[in-house]
Amino acid sequence: MRQVVLGQEAATREVLVCLLARGHILLEGVPGTAKTLLVRTLALSLEAKFVRIQFTPDLMPADITGITLLTGAHEFTFRPGPIFADLVLADEINRAPAKTQAMQERTVTVDGKSHPLPTTFTVFATQNPIEFEGTYPLPEAELDRFMVKAFVGYPAAPVEQGILTRYVEGFEADRPETYGVKPVTDAAGLERLRKAVETVRVEPRITGYITAIVRATREAASLTLGASPRAGVALLKAARAAAFIEERDYVIPDDVKLLAPAVLRHRVSVAPELELEGVTADQALKAILDKTEAPTA
Repeated sequence: MRQVVLGQEAATREVLVCLLARGHILLEGVPGTAKTLLVRTLALSLEAKFVRIQFTPDLMPADITGITLLTGAHEFTFRPGPIFADLVLADEINRAPAKTQAMQERTVTVDGKSHPLPTTFTVFATQNPIEFEGTYPLPEAELDRFMVKAFVGYPAAPVEQGILTRYVEGFEADRPETYGVKPVTDAAGLERLRKAVETVRVEPRITGYITAIVRATREAASLTLGASPRAGVALLKAARAAAFIEERDYVIPDDVKLLAPAVLRHRVSVAPELELEGVTADQALKAILDKTEAPTA
């Protein structure tokens, strides 16, 4: 993935962590910063069904979930929508109104009947910053469903020049065959990796550290909305996946501390008076992490 998506090491790692931890991911950045390219590259590395859904203001729920049709035999038949895939790219998710933004927990209900989604089902949603024209802010309840919110920013100057060099050499973002990426596993292999992540050991001192961080967000004067218990579960799962990527069978405090901003930044709200002064969620979270004592060996 890093051979194709240049200069986005943190976002690349967070996407992989989420995939292994069975979490959905939200990628935020201005247009043209390789958000879609990142997900396309991941899909190419997996022999799994990949679908891209372009979100627009006129998108309806049935366009995503599918519809029930009346066949010639006077029977109703369900025609699945694009959501029935292993990896789903919800492109520019905040350009559609909230009625089409609701995420299901790996089950789609149409006309009162439930239809299970694949076990490897994962949503990778991209969004533009909310101050962009034609965007809708995502509801807090939906944001909480994303394990991680990753920022995809502008690359450094040498990296940006390297991107141009790649295009000179024949790379094209809209032609996946130019990526040079071959599958390294399939849906079954991904499921085996996810089960291996679930065996990574987490000691009580680590769960205590996660709990302390999450609870501190609710007590911080800089925040008007703290993280929910689901945030603690997400941080635990993400830390396990991070340890697995580092080839460890146990979680260390640094796994938690490194991922805490990505897992918590979209689940907290900065106090309005501090927001006016330019204080961001990441700055408030850094202060909390600095104050929260990490366990020692």
